[in-house]
Amino acid sequence: MTVIFGGRSYVPFGQRTTEKWNSVVDCMPHVFLVDLGFGCCTSYVLPELQDGLSFHVSITRNDTIYILGGHSLENNIRPPNLYRLKIDLPLGSPAVSCTILPGGISVSSAIVTQTSNKEFVIVGGYMADNQKRMVCNTVTVEDNKIEIEEREAPDWTPDIKHCKIWFGSNMGNGAILLGIPGDNRQLISDANYFYILRCKAEGEEEEEQAAQTFSQTSTEDPGDSTPFEDSEEFCFSTEANRFDDDDIDTYNEDDEDDESETGYWINCSAKCDIDINTWVPFYSTELNKPAMILCSNGDGHWVHAQCMDLSEDMLLHLSEANVKYFCNEHVDFAKGLQTPKKVLPLKKQPMKPLRRKTTMRITAPVKKSFLRRLFE
Repeated sequence: MTVIFGGRSYVPFGQRTTEKWNSVVDCMPHVFLVDLGFGCCTSYVLPELQDGLSFHVSITRNDTIYILGGHSLENNIRPPNLYRLKIDLPLGSPAVSCTILPGGISVSSAIVTQTSNKEFVIVGGYMADNQKRMVCNTVTVEDNKIEIEEREAPDWTPDIKHCKIWFGSNMGNGAILLGIPGDNRQLISDANYFYILRCKAEGEEEEEQAAQTFSQTSTEDPGDSTPFEDSEEFCFSTEANRFDDDDIDTYNEDDEDDESETGYWINCSAKCDIDINTWVPFYSTELNKPAMILCSNGDGHWVHAQCMDLSEDMLLHLSEANVKYFCNEHVDFAKGLQTPKKVLPLKKQPMKPLRRKTTMRITAPVKKSFLRRLFE
């Protein structure tokens, strides 16, 4: 037996207009029981379910389903819902009951993974349209009881902290695949960063094998992909988050340059105010790192476009044009950006013809006879 609840659908044909032809609305809050064996479906209208929901979290144990959070498109809210659906399957018609429970959480589009027989972990999602939910929760389900507790979140990387969008899926056995849009400086458009998050249940001491992650597009051959240097794994445990260094090849910050001193988060100039903890995207092309441009002075060095007071149009022009750029401190050497002086166009003298052609005149017969007598 399969249970279907929530979701969105297109506006009915009778209510569609040209402006909202492809608009969607919340589905009616009905519960559908689908018998895949016999190919039949039954819908139930429950008084406890008043508003349609989408992107909610569902946790199933035996004949009980718990529905948490969700997003209401009509009201544009993420209410802290917590419903318990109980499905009884007697010999006759199935019975569906719903109970509203306290202690729900406000979340949408979160990922759930099961770490033990009774324990689940909720990761990711959104608290608002432009606000990611960085906290994680442990959900313990036992008999008819459910307990939701906040647990220590992993040490998110700067890329994950500053990105506006993230996505992922449950990989099973406490593993979650997280993805964020790639950097705008990547050569491949539509590239993504992928991370593997492994969640451990309480008291679990199993060793975990690190998985290699790739960045690729949907049409790219995985064999031609290269592993992302920034990919890493996170681990949940009752103790401090750590890995077994002897058995797992994990990300080590010492293996790479310190991003606080080099890379995107450098102090590019005396007036630089880019801080990794407070930075927010300034240009439309920025995602999770500030836009930078190369100053051609000497051996060259990178500076933040925002610190140089570059407009977005100028930044796009410099990235496309084949010119040298010099930062504000080396602008005296900016010969590549100097506007050439306006030169008056040369006046072209018309060429004189080598031989001027004269028009032929026809002499009348009277003048011919006069001239003939004159010379005789």
